Amino acid sequence: MFLDNRQVAMDSALEAMADSIDYFQDNIERLDPSLRDTLKPHYEARAKCMQKLQDLARKHLNLLPRDADVERDDYMWLWSRLKSFVGNESLVVIGELLEQERVLMQTLSTLFTHPLPETIEPVIENCWKDCRALIRELYRLQTEHQKH
Repeated sequence: MFLDNRQVAMDSALEAMADSIDYFQDNIERLDPSLRDTLKPHYEARAKCMQKLQDLARKHLNLLPRDADVERDDYMWLWSRLKSFVGNESLVVIGELLEQERVLMQTLSTLFTHPLPETIEPVIENCWKDCRALIRELYRLQTEHQKH
């Protein structure tokens, strides 16, 4: 069965959320402990938001969960490791996390262009706000670490 545009937009947003969580989890040991402690609550909140959105998408949009793109995850991990050879490891991870947030914001923006059930909209708005807060935090951390 083919997905309609609204389902595709929701699937893309859920995939971007999952990718950001996976990337953070896969690279958590590369971050300084203080960075880990600062960022971990953001990603724990994201996981809860994603789970809620998955449940609502299944219920209201007939959208079933999809498997992760393992090859893409492996590529992102390898590319990030290679960049660490020429730069500060924490800064590389922060930069990659920022890029993931930009991708997520784009997918959420696309999702907002479709009519959605009333129960889903507040969850997406909350994800949007959390994403904006995380972008601000990552930018602050990036700026601080560039000074050192």
